[in-house]
Amino acid sequence: MDFIELGRTGEKIPALGMGTWQVEANPEEGIQALRLGFEQGMKLVDTAERHNNEEFVGKAIGDRRDIFVATKVYQTHFSHDDVIKACEGSLSRLGVDKIDLYQLHWPYDKQGPTPPRKETMGAMEELVSQGKIRHIGVSNFSVKDLESAMSVMKENKIVSNQVEYSLMARGIEDELLDFCKKEGITVIAYKPLGRGSISGDRSSALYKLLGDIGKGYGKTSVQVALNWVISRGNICAIPKAGTREHVLENAGAAGFKLSGGDLERLDSFRALAR
Repeated sequence: MDFIELGRTGEKIPALGMGTWQVEANPEEGIQALRLGFEQGMKLVDTAERHNNEEFVGKAIGDRRDIFVATKVYQTHFSHDDVIKACEGSLSRLGVDKIDLYQLHWPYDKQGPTPPRKETMGAMEELVSQGKIRHIGVSNFSVKDLESAMSVMKENKIVSNQVEYSLMARGIEDELLDFCKKEGITVIAYKPLGRGSISGDRSSALYKLLGDIGKGYGKTSVQVALNWVISRGNICAIPKAGTREHVLENAGAAGFKLSGGDLERLDSFRALAR
């Protein structure tokens, strides 16, 4: 497995982790898929209180303490007391003593009025000082959102920003990607396979290009698409860990490097992506 630094913490995390949205739909298969991913080196698992599957993820983790556990607090719980309570609930459901990465799920006012940023970020920092979480992250934050949150923090840094990023969703390249790199904020890419469109539409020109490139490395189209995401540097991709087959294919996206020429061929799809 390839590794990257988390923010500027000096800590290394896998370049490929696992997303868990709706993986509990088939419980037995979902548990097996997550545990197989751990064995393949994908030891970062991401969930959220809003996903309603933290207990399921905790069951997959079991007694293991070598898993980097990331979860999120929803924006309806951004008051000081609610942040603390939500974290304690996540700890209990996950069955862990400490959350490695605790993230704000959306920007403050995404779904309506929320408490002052200072109150929310203060609660997050309090959780660090209490030893309940190790690192503070955010999700779906713009540059403006990040700057606002960073401006009210006292002792800690935002180490990550989880956003959608794939060959088919490249909006963060306009400004956000460079900002995160400059500020030492790791990008965690969700839906790195374009919401399934990259692997689902086998007749597309992109899928055919991915397949053509993959032949030179002995890799599938999916593996090339994922490798392209993590090749940008400072990015961890978290494809969904839906089945054992998907997990094995996803894990195979690490351990090789696309050539400069192949990266350029894939970059040429920028004009077609949103």
